[in-house]
Amino acid sequence: MLPRLSRIRILSSIQNVRRIPIANIPRIASRAYGQGRRPQYKRFTDSPGAASGAFGEFFMQWAAKPTFFRDVGIITLGGVGFYVYNLEEVPISGRRRFNIISPWLEEYIGEMTMNEIKEEYKGNFLPDDDPRVQQVRKVLQRLIPYATKAGLPGMDWEIHVIDSPEENAFVIPGGKVFVYTGILPACRDEDGIAAVLAHEIGHVVAHHIAESLSLSPLVWLGVLALASFDLSLGASMSIVNIFLKWPSSRKHEAEADYIGLMMMAEGCYRPEAAMDFWNRMERSDLEATPQILSTHPSHQNRGTNIQKWLPKAYEKQQESECHLMMNYSRQTIYILLHIAEIIRLT
Repeated sequence: MLPRLSRIRILSSIQNVRRIPIANIPRIASRAYGQGRRPQYKRFTDSPGAASGAFGEFFMQWAAKPTFFRDVGIITLGGVGFYVYNLEEVPISGRRRFNIISPWLEEYIGEMTMNEIKEEYKGNFLPDDDPRVQQVRKVLQRLIPYATKAGLPGMDWEIHVIDSPEENAFVIPGGKVFVYTGILPACRDEDGIAAVLAHEIGHVVAHHIAESLSLSPLVWLGVLALASFDLSLGASMSIVNIFLKWPSSRKHEAEADYIGLMMMAEGCYRPEAAMDFWNRMERSDLEATPQILSTHPSHQNRGTNIQKWLPKAYEKQQESECHLMMNYSRQTIYILLHIAEIIRLT
């Protein structure tokens, strides 16, 4: 993500928690607020491995059998049926997607991740009475009702502000919010903080980590299929990343932008503050990675998309209780100004 951001490490499996390169597994904790000069991680070597050779040999033997096409037909029909059965709708955006990971499993992974983060940044957490913690808490409290309405009822929300220069923030499944002090100057005010927090809550509302984990079998099938053509596992993974995994991640980021924008609007924050935030990030990130090689949309594209969604956000704001409160506030201000003018004249 940003050259200034820390790369939050997440779980490689439920049974075996260890730190591994984030580029190769679904993210839970880290989100992009910049994209330049990132370290390039590799999981596989560039030489053909035993796994690719074994898979290719197995495939050739299977293809030579007279039952090959029947087997392929049965597997295809079963796969399509399984896929359709596990389709569900993402809250707010309405997108249909495949998901086989339950919410309790997603939260369990989040809990393990939270413990790792707390251990890594031990001694760097600001106390609850710090003004920055209170500011973040104030914003979160206004967003929680709309997160609950969007499908996150009964969450045990926690706020953790880390005294660190990284420009980063994330929300772990289960309602655990982490904000680095380095992102606060870029936010500038509560509207900017709301843009960041609402985006991160949007990932949890949409259960993006569960969707990414559900996509993993397809990723590995693609890798093994390419490896059967004498490509190295490293080259196969790179191709699958560029054409499958990273586009899926960029789609998640754009969807979280949309969900977050709608929640901001309902929470009485200025929706255009999200566009302003990404425009500032674009100006400060002069060496951004090309979008096709990134897990996140470019800052420019994010700002453009948000600008396109602003009419919908304003419409959402008009339909919410926020609209009534804003009208009442404006009327109150008008009356007070009118009274002040009368007093001045008398």
